[in-house]
Parts: sequence; structure tokens; C-alpha cells
Amino acid sequence: MCLAIPALIIEKKDNWAKADVGGVVREISLELIDRPADVGDYVLLHAGFAIRRLDKEDAEETLRLMREVFG
Repeated sequence: MCLAIPALIIEKKDNWAKADVGGVVREISLELIDRPADVGDYVLLHAGFAIRRLDKEDAEETLRLMREVFG
């Protein structure tokens, strides 16, 4: 099973970004994203690649549900 999680972009340079993933900062690739993303945007992250931009409300709701399920 694969899992993609919301991540908040906190820095960006070209097609690379640093993203906050539940308090952990990770370097991610923006090569596969469906539409441009910038600092302050949420993206759906899978295996180090942003694959889709998310609305803030959707991202926050998903994170809330994940905290509820996974503790």
C-alpha cells in the first residue's frame, strides 16, 4: 500500500523545496507536480515527490484525520 501525505512548502529553489511534514523538514522534488507550487502551499507528497497541490483546508483536514487515526 502506498501513502501520500500533505506537506507544507517552507522554502523553494527551482524544482526543489523544503517542506514541513508533521514537524519534520524534508527536501522534496517538485518535478512531478500537477500545477506550480510556492512557499506557503500544501502539496501531496509521495516518496519524496510532490504529486499534487492541495487546498489549505483539505490539507489541514487530512492532517487532522491522520493524527486521529495514527495518534
